[in-house]
Amino acid sequence: MSPQRGAPDDGEGLTSPHSFVELMKLERLQEILITHPDTAEPERIERFRSVAVPYPPGQGTRAFGGHVYAQSAYAASKTVSPGFVIHDMTGSFVLGGRLDTPYVFTVRHVRDGFMYSTRAVDARQEGKVCFSCICSFKRDERQNLFGHQPVSAQERFDSILSAKRPEDQEISPSVDADWWIENVRKGNIAEIEFPGLDVRKVDMQDYNQADDIKQHPEKYRQLTQYRLKGSPDEDPNATLEQIREREEAGNYDNLYACAHMYSSDRNSLLLIPRALGIKNWTEMGSLTLTVILHRHAGALRMIDWASVSDGQTELPKKWFVQEGWTPQSAENRGVHESHLWSPEGALLGTSLQDSMLRLRKLGKPSRL
Repeated sequence: MSPQRGAPDDGEGLTSPHSFVELMKLERLQEILITHPDTAEPERIERFRSVAVPYPPGQGTRAFGGHVYAQSAYAASKTVSPGFVIHDMTGSFVLGGRLDTPYVFTVRHVRDGFMYSTRAVDARQEGKVCFSCICSFKRDERQNLFGHQPVSAQERFDSILSAKRPEDQEISPSVDADWWIENVRKGNIAEIEFPGLDVRKVDMQDYNQADDIKQHPEKYRQLTQYRLKGSPDEDPNATLEQIREREEAGNYDNLYACAHMYSSDRNSLLLIPRALGIKNWTEMGSLTLTVILHRHAGALRMIDWASVSDGQTELPKKWFVQEGWTPQSAENRGVHESHLWSPEGALLGTSLQDSMLRLRKLGKPSRL
């Protein structure tokens, strides 16, 4: 692979670390100020470069789209004042991400308000924009005077989720398609570990085999359970007490928000052909992805402090649930939606993804 940073003779190669905080690590580059004749203040642009290689689904040559999505948000979070936490992001995937060159993120300050701040982010590889998004942050208003949500996945699917512990569920495959899973089972393919998060695919086969669901693909459901890998702290020597103090201060909240975003894209589009009963396709790709985080603070955080015992050195992690489905497909496109549920059953987030799905390659248009 090409070197990750610096001049061409830099010998440091790309790495794919285990922990999420290492996976999201950024190198700050120079800041740019652009003066416009019709504005009183110059436009401020902050720049960052990725350090770690993204995960390649299916051991291919393209990067997992959830990586650039989450890391764009993480770069944006480095430009806001303390107390501002991601609550909403919409991004468009322009080009497939490469593995042999780092991402360079340009973060433009759109607005810095008292309660909300907005950033526009472009992710580039070798100068070409491959992803572009608008990311919004907000402060904690310290008010919770109303609220509603649907019945949680934990309650609706209690018999399925309680049948196995999350860590006993199958690890989410690199490509959630029958042909891939069968080749892994036969030993023809050795899967690469998914970095950053431990993601488990809940066995929903009996549920989805019902005739009503086969006749109504929008009722198809796939649950996954996920937890953080590694410590949320950049300091590998940070103690449990230090990590707890920093978490309570909100130091990791934007990292956690990015972890939920990262997980929301894991095998998301592969649910669509499964729900439709489609076994083969020629092209699939994400077009746009929106993630809204409805809750912050405790609902967002990923360390299970209630499980910490005296003398414990390992960080116990919370298991979150993603409930995915597809409401619509047509014209070589499909929509994936999901709810992200906290362990307590609070609706933490919602994702909405527009995607390309082609069953056969498009013919070249004839010349007139």
